[in-house]
Amino acid sequence: MRKNSLKRGATMVAVFWIMAVMGLAIVASLRVARYQMEVVSSQVAGIEARQYAEMGIAIAANPRVEIWDQMLGQRFENGSGFNAQIRSEGGRFNINFILMSQDKVLLRQIFDHWGIDLDVSSEITDALMDWIDSDDTIQLNGAEVDWYEGQGFLNRPFNRPFYDLDEMRLVRGMEIVEAANPRWRDWFTVWSSGGLDVNEAPAEYLAIAADGNIEEAIALVEIIDGPDGIRRTEDDQKLGSADFMNQMGMSPDEQAQFGARFNPQAEQVTRIESIGFSGSVRRKIILIIQNRSNGRPTILDRREELIQ
Repeated sequence: MRKNSLKRGATMVAVFWIMAVMGLAIVASLRVARYQMEVVSSQVAGIEARQYAEMGIAIAANPRVEIWDQMLGQRFENGSGFNAQIRSEGGRFNINFILMSQDKVLLRQIFDHWGIDLDVSSEITDALMDWIDSDDTIQLNGAEVDWYEGQGFLNRPFNRPFYDLDEMRLVRGMEIVEAANPRWRDWFTVWSSGGLDVNEAPAEYLAIAADGNIEEAIALVEIIDGPDGIRRTEDDQKLGSADFMNQMGMSPDEQAQFGARFNPQAEQVTRIESIGFSGSVRRKIILIIQNRSNGRPTILDRREELIQ
């Protein structure tokens, strides 16, 4: 009798263990299923967000759409939509233009603004110059073939202008720049036609280019922004590069020295940025386009960018 009781007890314990294991298996399966559903839902939302971003690009690329048009920002009942912006690419420093103009002073001023030591910024500037020139002559603090081969890198430098900003990361010393300013790409472009567009560039950039103080540049940007104080709206006030330099108090000699840093013509390269969203998921598309306004546009670059 006692043996039967022991057997029944052991059987009950085994049953409980089996039930516990099965319970754990079910919970694990439910969690896996829930995770898979979340992944699928996120993927669907990502596709929808990208489609809305594309919608913003299509609207903004239309030459009849003005930079302040309300159509550039739309939100739908399901919580999805897009926000698009039309900007002049001249609002950024063209790194190739600076290097080919041999304006080392401007680059050093930018790096100094980011807190990089003058000696280090001179080395990085010279290395950038060596990267784009067509010869093997080393700048005073630069880097040519021998230095890169010594680091195990073949076929460097490229000895041509940069095709993409990411190529700048291959240049000696750019890791210092990235550490000093992780968002350094927001300052540069390879697509604009030359100097800064004074009606588009931030006051910070304009002050450095004019070798002036930031307060004067901010005051001029406030004039450009118009009565509502918002950039790229219908009441913006256009300012020519010569007027800008005069109002910055630059002498004739300074204007002759720094005038090339500003574009006297209307920039023909446009940056369109469109962020599509579906719920909490967002996708960003950037389109660089030339001659948007004349009905014969040329796409120079198109890419998706991660949103932090």
